[in-house]
Amino acid sequence: MGIGNDAVEIRAQGWRRLAALHGLIEAALEKELQATYQLSVVEFTVLDALSRQDGWHMRMQQLARAAALSSSATTRLVTRLEDRGLLTRILCADDRRGIYTELTPAGQQLLAAARPAHDGVLEASLSQAEQIPELESLVKALT
Repeated sequence: MGIGNDAVEIRAQGWRRLAALHGLIEAALEKELQATYQLSVVEFTVLDALSRQDGWHMRMQQLARAAALSSSATTRLVTRLEDRGLLTRILCADDRRGIYTELTPAGQQLLAAARPAHDGVLEASLSQAEQIPELESLVKALT
């Protein structure tokens, strides 16, 4: 194997380790958030992203990037969360094509209730992953 091939393999190994860590964390978060708060990880991510905005709103395109979703998947997700009363859509005053998304008080309350569980599961998952030799250095790099 040449130098170029070695570099490709090293990157591939790193990517596989990152994917394994992500999968471990996401599975644990999904289980807890669904069971206790009826939220998926991506729904939590959307509520969390909206909570961190000045004025509590965000354009749909920004929200799609924050949640790593396509525009159509974001629209479907926002519709589900809007139907549950957790967020609302607002037309942009300057650009009628622009749509903002904003947390409702119910969305803020659910997020506030779920955040400690999310953070606890994240911490526990990272501690668990640190015990796996292949993931130890990656977890340490994150912390």
